[in-house]
Amino acid sequence: MKEGKTEKSHVISILEKSKIMVDNAIYNTMERNLKRREINSPSQLLSFSKLPEPTSRAVSRAAEIMETSIRVIKKKVYLKLKQSQHPTDALSEDLLNIIANISGCLPYMLPPKCPNTCLANKYRLITGACNNRDHPRWGASNTALARWLPPVYEDGISQPKGWNHNFLYNGFPLPLVRDVTRQVIQVSNEAVTEDDQYSDFLMVWGQYIDHDIAFTPQSTSKAAFWGGIDCQLTCENQNPCFPIQLPVNDSLATDGECLPFYRSSAACGTGDQGAVFGNFSESNPRQQMNGLTSFLDASTVYGSSPALEKRLRNWTSEEGLLRVNGRYRDGGRAYLPFAPRREPSPCAQEPGADGADQIECFLAGDGRASEVISLTAMHTLWLREHNRLAAALKALNAHWSADAVYQEARKIVGALHQIITMRDYIPKILGPEAFQEYVGPYKGYDSTVNPTVSNVFSTAAFRFGHATIHPLVRRLDAHFREHPALQKLQLHDVFFSPWRLIKEGGLDPLVRGLLARSAKLQVQDQLMNEELTEKLFVLSNSGTLDLASLNLQRGRDHGLPGYNAWREFCDLPKLETGADLSTAMANRSIIEKMMDLYKHPNNIDVWLGGLAENFLPKARTGPLFACIIGKQMKALREGDRFWWENNHVFTEAQRRELAKHSLSRIICDNTGLIRVPVDAFQVGKFPQDFESCENIPAMNLEVWREIFHQDDKCGFPGKVDNGDFVDCGESGKRILVYSCHHGYELQGQEQITCTDKGWDFQPPICKDINECKNLLGPPCHHSAKCKNTKGSFQCLCTDPYILGEDERTCVDSGRLPKASLISILLGAILISGLAALTWVVICRWTHSATESTLAIREREREITSQLGCEKCQEMKISQQSISAQDTGKDPVCGSQTLLCK
Repeated sequence: MKEGKTEKSHVISILEKSKIMVDNAIYNTMERNLKRREINSPSQLLSFSKLPEPTSRAVSRAAEIMETSIRVIKKKVYLKLKQSQHPTDALSEDLLNIIANISGCLPYMLPPKCPNTCLANKYRLITGACNNRDHPRWGASNTALARWLPPVYEDGISQPKGWNHNFLYNGFPLPLVRDVTRQVIQVSNEAVTEDDQYSDFLMVWGQYIDHDIAFTPQSTSKAAFWGGIDCQLTCENQNPCFPIQLPVNDSLATDGECLPFYRSSAACGTGDQGAVFGNFSESNPRQQMNGLTSFLDASTVYGSSPALEKRLRNWTSEEGLLRVNGRYRDGGRAYLPFAPRREPSPCAQEPGADGADQIECFLAGDGRASEVISLTAMHTLWLREHNRLAAALKALNAHWSADAVYQEARKIVGALHQIITMRDYIPKILGPEAFQEYVGPYKGYDSTVNPTVSNVFSTAAFRFGHATIHPLVRRLDAHFREHPALQKLQLHDVFFSPWRLIKEGGLDPLVRGLLARSAKLQVQDQLMNEELTEKLFVLSNSGTLDLASLNLQRGRDHGLPGYNAWREFCDLPKLETGADLSTAMANRSIIEKMMDLYKHPNNIDVWLGGLAENFLPKARTGPLFACIIGKQMKALREGDRFWWENNHVFTEAQRRELAKHSLSRIICDNTGLIRVPVDAFQVGKFPQDFESCENIPAMNLEVWREIFHQDDKCGFPGKVDNGDFVDCGESGKRILVYSCHHGYELQGQEQITCTDKGWDFQPPICKDINECKNLLGPPCHHSAKCKNTKGSFQCLCTDPYILGEDERTCVDSGRLPKASLISILLGAILISGLAALTWVVICRWTHSATESTLAIREREREITSQLGCEKCQEMKISQQSISAQDTGKDPVCGSQTLLCK
């Protein structure tokens, strides 16, 4: 018993020290970033774009604490168990739960509690959980990406490919990713072949949809957990630092021999953590986390967590609207709201703009909305579309609550994302033959299909779109000609620059450019232009990044098997020699360069191998990526209980109307354009290939009208503070299902039913949650004081500390405390006052003493004068004679001569 208590206390001690270690690494990073108040470096901007929202950040931190503590436990606790044949007995179930609980991982490892109301079949949860009732975490946010093949780690558990420089693959070390970029991938901006079929909208939609279904957070810390070395300053592999080594004389080697790179966060209970969870006799390799829902559900618009959803909604509106920008309008149309202000701001400012007119990054359902203005434009279109639909639905159904309007508009917007992607986008990417083979017609929901986004899809295959990015951003006038006031911009001029959208013509010129200008064609010897390989996220002269090298390094970080392993997975022939490669890749020069670098086809990184393949007929990918993308899209469709074509989601009439809608119609309804192509992805010439918006089909929302009979005995109950209800009729009964805003908890009945005697229960109330009382998962770091507020909480810092970028940790601002400044000021005033007072006293004392001295001397003079005069008179010396004498010889008479007068 005593030994068990000792072991328990030892494990708890290790966990607490690991918490401190991880938090210190995070703290030191934020403090360094705070002190760099100049324009952000490219690596800082990449970190910002990979910064998860608070819920995902908490999961990442928990996993890092768990990972760090397990490494210590493996070294210290299990040394005595080396000879044990049953190491699963090392820790009791109680201790396993303690490890998961104290680290913060436990809530994200247990199955979520699924609601059991009539709404459970009507609207999807914002987190994506409970879509599959038997496997509630499938496709949910903050869960591990799916593995279709086992990962390849150099230690079998966690170390990335390329971590150990002497590790050999098929007898050879892997080439530096930067060498691969320079010799195989990179091409000048001028060497661009334009796509003769598809517009730039095809590229932007791919990026936008990728951000709807996948986001892999990188480590919350930017410093090594062991020793705290800043990943910006080291070229050594120390978790989470996995720097990109630079070849000799590399153009990017201005600040050192490497580029900083941070590993992706591990999912709770995987990698080194797996040494104590699950089956000890088998490795539980590191898995990476998806911070978003896997589903095509428009989480780009609404977010993937209740906390973010709450920030995006307009809670004062009865129409279920989303928040819009309160400072700027685009010809009367809305912009995205601004994200909370940060110092320094990640987003660039208009040259010459003063601080009062600072334009922040935009706030959207995905944190990458401000990366490039074309992506921002897509986010803005869908914000406007939601609010347009919500207002129209409320006009049709005045009895709907704000939450009912919001949820129905959200469901429609999600369906449109699915339709545009699967009907209009994916067939163009895969080609008709591969689409039929891997996707095929919809046959209904299949509860045995796991829709979770796979690691190889998000980390490699769907990044094919990076090879279709044009180096120029084109903006056109109302006649679809080059805009006289808005010149073409190089891509690096629009990174994190939302001010260009607001100050340079709004959405319309940019949308025209996306519609009427071609995407870059993915050509084997023109894979990626210099804007991405030499100038990624450049806002100043403070360095640069290389997107191609980041993609390759990320694939190695995630332990993705090589090119041939995936060809075998897709039932494609393995390519064992350079001659074999020529059957899949037409460009011999590229094959020779790859063989020279990798030495063996098995070693080729899957992202590069897939990019270099010949296109399938009428496709924009080769056979490998067509297979992976096709399999993923089918899983996303078949495994989604809320897929728009599933019978219970919409009525047959509603499905017919949804099928009429298109991206072109979205543009007509939410911009000032009056002519568009029928297919926004098909590039065309203006005006012959453009159609009037009057002729672009649109949905008739009348099929969403509900007839409300007011002859029942219930009517509508009063509004619930900090919550709302949705009418959820079932079997002819009126049922209201209540929910509270994020930060409040329901007290009372969640669901009430209308009966012959009225409502069967009183409406519930929504009570504020005191997050500060959560001792197991405190919302604020121990450096901050937690203050509960209505529906939320605040982390407060003591001056001169301020909140860091995680909004929970206090960071030293580097300035003196205000109290100290006041003390110094008061001290200075006091000292000055004392000095002045002393001076006055001294002056007065001196003046008084002087007057006294003068009076004494005056008296002495009078006496002396009298004596002198008497003496002079006695001597009968005349005044004239005295004056003539040398007064210096007779001080008494001489000095008193005039006084005698």
